[in-house]
Amino acid sequence: MTTYTPLPVPAAALKELRVTDDAGRPVEPFPAREDGVPVDCVGSLLRCCLRPARAGERVALVSYAPLRHWAARTGAAPGAYDEQGPVFIHADECGEPDGGTTGYPLARPGALRTLRRYNARGQIVGGRLLEIPQDAEAGFDAAFAEAFADPEVALVHVRAVEYGCFLFEVRPAG
Repeated sequence: MTTYTPLPVPAAALKELRVTDDAGRPVEPFPAREDGVPVDCVGSLLRCCLRPARAGERVALVSYAPLRHWAARTGAAPGAYDEQGPVFIHADECGEPDGGTTGYPLARPGALRTLRRYNARGQIVGGRLLEIPQDAEAGFDAAFAEAFADPEVALVHVRAVEYGCFLFEVRPAG
């Protein structure tokens, strides 16, 4: 059992993203295929339900600005920290992560993750590189505990180092 809860893209944001992404482009759904046509995505993390895409599922690759959506709900003003990037989502409603999902998504030992810390105004207040250890849950838990030991940290975004893609968000426990 993880100490912190990985959060998917919020339902309100997904509703918007399934029509027009955060770069203003109309969404173009496609079936996830084993041959990677039109995009290699089978096994990629779906940010709507935090599980890997399966062959045959209707998915979409969209541009997502996680801080922008969070700021709209909280009144924060991230300014230049409002970045966007590619994420996979189900093209249709799928529900939230199921109760059977445990651990942190894509927590493969040896993988590199960036944990970016943001304050309540939406500004970056630090971060760190995490090479996921063999005990991935303990490694993530320690990194999040370190981040939230700073009372200024309101949330943490976890990103893949290789592509910079947003993976999931974590907020303080409790």
